[in-house]
Amino acid sequence: MTDLTSNTSQGKPRSTVTLVIWVTLLLLLTALLIGLGTWQVKRLHWKLDLIARVDARVHAPAVQAPGSVQSADITAENSEYKHVQASGTFLNDRQAQVYASTALGAGYWVLTPLKLADGTIIIVNRGFVPTEKRNPATRAEGELSGETTVTGLLRISEPKGTLLRSNVPAEERWYSRDVAAIAEARGLQNVAPYFIDADDAKNPGGLPVGGLTQITFHNSHLVYAITWYGLAAMTLSLAVYLVYFERQRAKATR
Repeated sequence: MTDLTSNTSQGKPRSTVTLVIWVTLLLLLTALLIGLGTWQVKRLHWKLDLIARVDARVHAPAVQAPGSVQSADITAENSEYKHVQASGTFLNDRQAQVYASTALGAGYWVLTPLKLADGTIIIVNRGFVPTEKRNPATRAEGELSGETTVTGLLRISEPKGTLLRSNVPAEERWYSRDVAAIAEARGLQNVAPYFIDADDAKNPGGLPVGGLTQITFHNSHLVYAITWYGLAAMTLSLAVYLVYFERQRAKATR
């Protein structure tokens, strides 16, 4: 747009048609930028509402974890991070270790199936173990047997691995908590389509370490909205200035 404005000595004013075209383009661009800013404002309100709902779920009293009948209605929007509780028996011989990077360092999440009285199986992320404790035999005290009650946060399955790494079940390389893939690899049936992140209740021997769920939501929508609205203001100002400049140039050439 270097030729939008030029010195009055550089010639006659632009024709009305040319001026209208330039101003129309600038106004259309302004409208687009305002639309983008408004969209970001709506996203901001949505994000703040999500944060409030999740905070309420996390701090609410624990409710019974959904069984197989209710599982079909579970979505991230209506259930993620809900404070839940389930009782059953751990199938320790069917557990899977999923690579984890936590505040305690690198290691593994221990995902163990919990079989409920009605036959439903819920995968439980019992918590973190360091790499040298990946083998269950090295932390036998923490392999709970008999009826056990688990309290924690409902989490949605993480299918197909991460952005950079894919799960390789045949080689016992897990990079995401993919409930369906773990169930298939372990030959499990009637498995709920979610998992539970166990709370920080201490396990015998101190491992696994639960209660490490990170609840963070990237929220830059306000910054984006201000940016788009700022650009819209600049574009509108340029359109106004162009009209003003051309009028002044017209006066100078009379």
